[in-house]
Amino acid sequence: MQATKYERVILKLSGEALAGNKGFGIDPETVDAIAQEIKETKAKLPDLELAVVVGGGNIWRGMAGSAKGMDRATADYMGMLATVMNALALQDALEQCGVDTRVQSAIDMRQVAEPYIRRRAIRHLEKGRVVIFASGTGNPYFSTDTTAALRAAEIEADVILMAKRNTDGVYDSDPRLNPDAKKYEALEYIEILQRGLGVMDSTATSLCMDNEIPIIVFSIDEPGNILKAALGHPIGTVVGGIKK
Repeated sequence: MQATKYERVILKLSGEALAGNKGFGIDPETVDAIAQEIKETKAKLPDLELAVVVGGGNIWRGMAGSAKGMDRATADYMGMLATVMNALALQDALEQCGVDTRVQSAIDMRQVAEPYIRRRAIRHLEKGRVVIFASGTGNPYFSTDTTAALRAAEIEADVILMAKRNTDGVYDSDPRLNPDAKKYEALEYIEILQRGLGVMDSTATSLCMDNEIPIIVFSIDEPGNILKAALGHPIGTVVGGIKK
């Protein structure tokens, strides 16, 4: 058992994080590996309350559909349904390795998930369960990054752990295209907005800034990084002031 730096965290997983090297769809081995990391984190930090927000880009991207002529609201709702599929896959993997888990959906689908109710979500967390938030905010035109910021504010999370694939932090340019790209160790929210850095969209960044919710951007590719981020180890890039 190790000392817990945070009491309550939001882990933001992109849809691509669940696709593994395939780049699309759901890769069961990758999902199982993430579930094992969450289990290890919960085992070593039993007092940590952990919620997860999942994206859906491995199945469907609303912006991509809209760009091809689809109605934007329809395309976004399809993306929200994709996040439910990812949430159920992660829930199954977590429960198979012994982690008590609940999925809460912002779109009512009681046959497969609880409706999102803030007080119920907090109660689940207090009982040691992992809560997975699906369906984004339940509204079109809002990303799952914004969902992570909104849910973090609602449940009074101490930090957002933003797990990324193929990157270990925030850079001033794409490190895959520019070998001289500079990695930032720390940034303020306003710098994200002013420089147009691709951490999260402007709505999510502004919401985090207004509610003083720090963000840790780190790589999901290296095993053990979820635990390190939850412990407050200096990995990735820190956005905003970390609460002491």
